Amino acid sequence: MNVVFISPQFPDTYWNWCDRLRRNGATVLGIGDTPYGTTAPELRASLDEYYYVTSLEDYDQVFRAVAFFSWKYGKIDWLESQNEYWLSQDARLRDDFHITTGAGVEQMAQWQSKAQMKPLYAAAGVPTARQVLLNDAETVHAFAKEVGYHLFAKPERGVGASGTFKLTGEAALEALLARNLEEPYVLEEFVTGDICSYEAVIDAEGNPLFENQSEYPDDIASTVEDQLDVWYYTCPSVDPELSRLARATVKAFGITSRFVHMEFFRLTADKPGLGKTGDYVGLEVNVRAPGGYDPDMVNFAHSFDLYQIWADMVTTGTSTHAADGETFYCVYASQRDCHKYAHSHEDIMAHFGSAICMQGRMADALSDDLGNTFYMVRLKNLDEGKRFAAFVHERA
Repeated sequence: MNVVFISPQFPDTYWNWCDRLRRNGATVLGIGDTPYGTTAPELRASLDEYYYVTSLEDYDQVFRAVAFFSWKYGKIDWLESQNEYWLSQDARLRDDFHITTGAGVEQMAQWQSKAQMKPLYAAAGVPTARQVLLNDAETVHAFAKEVGYHLFAKPERGVGASGTFKLTGEAALEALLARNLEEPYVLEEFVTGDICSYEAVIDAEGNPLFENQSEYPDDIASTVEDQLDVWYYTCPSVDPELSRLARATVKAFGITSRFVHMEFFRLTADKPGLGKTGDYVGLEVNVRAPGGYDPDMVNFAHSFDLYQIWADMVTTGTSTHAADGETFYCVYASQRDCHKYAHSHEDIMAHFGSAICMQGRMADALSDDLGNTFYMVRLKNLDEGKRFAAFVHERA
């Protein structure tokens, strides 16, 4: 089996996807924009061959890389990146090389479209916020009058919280309408709720091979916009109601043989038309693994190897790998270079060193969302996790 993995060197733990594929007997072929000699030894050991391109943004270069691998190794059976930024290009490459084991351009465009997600959520029986395209001032003003402020604006096909805006009144809406936006935007009614996510590897029948729930206590958009401190956590188990809704969403979207990272609101106040306090509301479906070091957090929380589960799904269609130990809360907290903190790295390690399972510097490309210096702990008690986050974030 020939597998092409796009950008296996970023984030720096993504060599694990390739390593597990190779352990399963696949020929693993990497394409990246980091010179081979400067890539990590673990990555080089996990690949049969690596093709360097000066820019992954240059489709012609990436196309030639896949063409070379196809000429040298034969038909490409699978192509993946697990990175939201490259999903559209992945789909285009699949179409161009007749790789039918993943989504092509048309399917991926539907999955990534904030507008086209709405009827799919409805088919799954999952409520979502009302929405309008930001392209006609009269329609937008009528929408704002109907749903009221606050409103939330975001790119129609966006990545993470990048380019999102909370609009608190008509003046903010007018200012947004006056901007020369480079891409289509949607406007949604504001939902008061906590964000949580559902992660799973979906098999060829549309069923999960594992499930995870993560919780994001703070408003993600405000965290990015205001450079606030970041903390969130993976849970030791999944709420059965969240699992039910997520599984129904997977079926409605027609997702098979994919990793999914799905975001939901859990209402913190009753919302007419959406639900009661505690109900889940669909926010976004992402057909890839969670970003950054989140796959490692899932592993720490559940004492299993999701890299292996995904590789098993790719190479065999299923997986028998399962949790083989205790379950935990895995809590992430980070510090930003722009702030001064009361506790140094040495203080944090002295207080929590026995519980810390991963620590380091976040890549610059991810630091707006996730902070600069990060720490992860795994703990049996969430209250201890909250104390850990507060200690990391205490300002000088």
